[in-house]
Amino acid sequence: MDEDGHTTVLRPGCAGPLLDVRQMWQYRELLWFLGLRDIQVRYKQTLLGAAWAVIQPFVLMIVFSVVFGKMLKVGQSIDVAYPIFAYAGLLPWTFFANAVTASSNALAANSQMLRKIYFPRIMLPISAVGAPLADYVIAFVVLVAMMFWYGVSVSAGMLLIPLLVLSTIIAATGIGVLMSAVTVRYRDFRHIVPFMIQIGLFITPVIYPLKVDSAWHWLLQLNPMSGTISAFRAAVLGTPIDFASWAISLASAVAIGWVALWLFRRNERTFADLI
Repeated sequence: MDEDGHTTVLRPGCAGPLLDVRQMWQYRELLWFLGLRDIQVRYKQTLLGAAWAVIQPFVLMIVFSVVFGKMLKVGQSIDVAYPIFAYAGLLPWTFFANAVTASSNALAANSQMLRKIYFPRIMLPISAVGAPLADYVIAFVVLVAMMFWYGVSVSAGMLLIPLLVLSTIIAATGIGVLMSAVTVRYRDFRHIVPFMIQIGLFITPVIYPLKVDSAWHWLLQLNPMSGTISAFRAAVLGTPIDFASWAISLASAVAIGWVALWLFRRNERTFADLI
């Protein structure tokens, strides 16, 4: 109530678009600040600093090269050295996995911020992708060094890498937004997400080729990262890119993102009360 005795009543507005681009542009500086803050926090007071971005995919590459490349002889059906084959798959997968984990915890990690000020809540899980993206850029340098080491020449397919990164961001953001909305209401999903990512590593063609002799091959292509990782690996190694599989994975990622935005918008008003 103001000095004249008038009372102002705040009511929720009508349902708007799933993603208000105009409002996102209005708060673009906040989006940039949130992403930069996550990057600074990630490397603040760390012993190895940016080296952590390389350690995870590189160590996994060594382990898988020994287990799958040497012991299980997976590399015999591959035309290139298995270490670079594995790393070319682990690089986008690590980016995807870290982005999903960060996005899914974004709302819970910023609970105080949610209660005190208004801003588009969707910016929190979206901005959480910034730090994993910075890790990806650093780890990509190792991939370039491995290409020179194993004599893999740069092909025209490398020009598609920015689009493949965008495809990975769409998949990671969609699943991350979905999990962040669910985690606010059901806190035990914080423990389920890492378990899902571990399973996803083995049902995604990260350490084996996408073309497997199986009746479930079509189901494997519906994985939002299957076609993207295979296309990324092909772009790096200079082999033919399966654009059909990439398109199916991208369509699956877009569909998941649409469902995630719908669920997020539906529950957005209750986040501050539930968090």
